Amino acid sequence: MHSSSSPIRTAGMLAALLLVAPACKRDNPEAKGTPATAQKEGEAPAAAASGGKIALLLPESKTARYETHDRPHFERKVRELCPDCEILYSNADQDAAKQQNQAEAALTNGAKVLVLDPVDSASSAAIVARARQSKVAVLSYERLILNADVDYYISFDNEQVGKLQGQALADKLKADGKGSGSIVMIHGSPTDNNATLYKKGSHSVIDGSGLKVGAEYDTPDWSPDKAQQQMEQAITRLGKENIAGVYAANDGTAGGAIAAMKAAGLNPLPPVTGQDAELAAIQRILTGDQYMTVYKAIKTEGEIAAEVAVALLRTGQPPAGRINGKVNNGMKDVPSILLPAQVVTKDNVKSTVVADGFWTPAQICEGAYAAACASAQLQP
Repeated sequence: MHSSSSPIRTAGMLAALLLVAPACKRDNPEAKGTPATAQKEGEAPAAAASGGKIALLLPESKTARYETHDRPHFERKVRELCPDCEILYSNADQDAAKQQNQAEAALTNGAKVLVLDPVDSASSAAIVARARQSKVAVLSYERLILNADVDYYISFDNEQVGKLQGQALADKLKADGKGSGSIVMIHGSPTDNNATLYKKGSHSVIDGSGLKVGAEYDTPDWSPDKAQQQMEQAITRLGKENIAGVYAANDGTAGGAIAAMKAAGLNPLPPVTGQDAELAAIQRILTGDQYMTVYKAIKTEGEIAAEVAVALLRTGQPPAGRINGKVNNGMKDVPSILLPAQVVTKDNVKSTVVADGFWTPAQICEGAYAAACASAQLQP
């Protein structure tokens, strides 16, 4: 789907993407919500007292990244660039109807920009249509909103992410002498357009690799519990001795698959993929339970989204030089900011997620993981 894609670079190079945006205009003294600064008591309001309202609408909390990384990095950057801007935050808890209501509430409350990560990539087109009626800009964040007049899109090259996962698994199984084995593929939510892209990318590698797909599932809501049930079905169907590897689309589904295999007595565990570099996944990688994850610099994504949102609020245009591609969503070629991603294995945890400050050794190495950290030369 991408007509343009970013090259894969080391995570450390992502810092170069961040530009400093000008200070935000202040022109609405009546703003409500969550201002970053408060007017001092008795102080006369400035002629330009507030920067306006930006809504951040995230889809769910089962994927740990949203509350631990996306939200705090976005909010911090907005307040840095526009101290008097107000952030109207909502999490839809994987409920598309709830997200629709949250968007409506944000618009009613005066939001001038929506940063929307959709629960359902298709039905959220109604949110965009409603925003259009109010002349409110929409930045499609992380997941692409389909068949809608979206202003801009920021994400990673998600088909490429799937290729990275599929290639890592194929290469590992070939190196282990199991390049013609059977694998289980556990994809993401069928309502998430990103999951469609991960699947497309992973299949583009797996289908020509010599590996056989013994069982394959989509995982409603990206639920780790449902992924665990799917893996249990695959073990029953294929036999635990016949599973060479597991393609799991993200770290949550990987955790579910690993739990099922441990319960079934698979030892050693076959290589399992993942995505998002969640803390639990990094710990599993260090102990050998999970083979790899994909690190996406969510801090950079959140910060650039904040920069774009503030610029749209102020000028109606994104910052100069930010757009580096376009992605067709079924209605239009959406001007896009596509960021690179990177494979993380035990060998490069230290030079990727730790070097970038995504996780600290103290966070990774607590308790039972101290020994695994020592062997990986990670010292808290």
